Amino acid sequence: MNKLFLFLFIAFNSSIVLAQKTDSVVNKSAKARNVDGSLMSPSKTIQVNISASPGFSTLASIIKADTTNIFNGDNPITIFAPDNKAFGKLPAGTIDSLLLPTHKTDLINLLKYHAIAGKITSKDIERQIKAGNGQATFTSLSGRTLMAKINENRNIVLTDENGGQSIVSRLNVEQGNGILYVVTQVLMPKMTQQLQENSKPQ
Repeated sequence: MNKLFLFLFIAFNSSIVLAQKTDSVVNKSAKARNVDGSLMSPSKTIQVNISASPGFSTLASIIKADTTNIFNGDNPITIFAPDNKAFGKLPAGTIDSLLLPTHKTDLINLLKYHAIAGKITSKDIERQIKAGNGQATFTSLSGRTLMAKINENRNIVLTDENGGQSIVSRLNVEQGNGILYVVTQVLMPKMTQQLQENSKPQ
């Protein structure tokens, strides 16, 4: 009887210790982070966090146009999020053209080109770059590919299908349905290249 009591006592206390360890990990990862002047909560979805961030208002308007609602769903997503400064580097008229109803398909493809299925940390990206001898290829939600490498300053650099490069400036911002990276340039898939050219000032 005493042995049974001792066994149950040890098992009960062990479960408490494990629970405490688990809770401490959850609390540690559950901290909101300041991104471009706005707090992003790991308990809120990508869409909710971006919509509440003034520095990402252009991206928020594009996400709002996506009726598939994938950035507000439960499936984990990794998003490379251009802020307003990144969108400001595009040729004048590019986003206005994409927001037209006739270009909705291009708009959604541009949005999904910045996202990858699953929750991919910077460590995961670095491992894949190392496994690929300095370069990793990712398939975006649009079906188009992105390439990643690490530059001389140890930054992760993404290259789009047109050769455009974007530096990851913020890493591993936890979201309720994935993870967010801030990037310095808008990534352009080939399907929107012609539209981009047409939007350049004459």
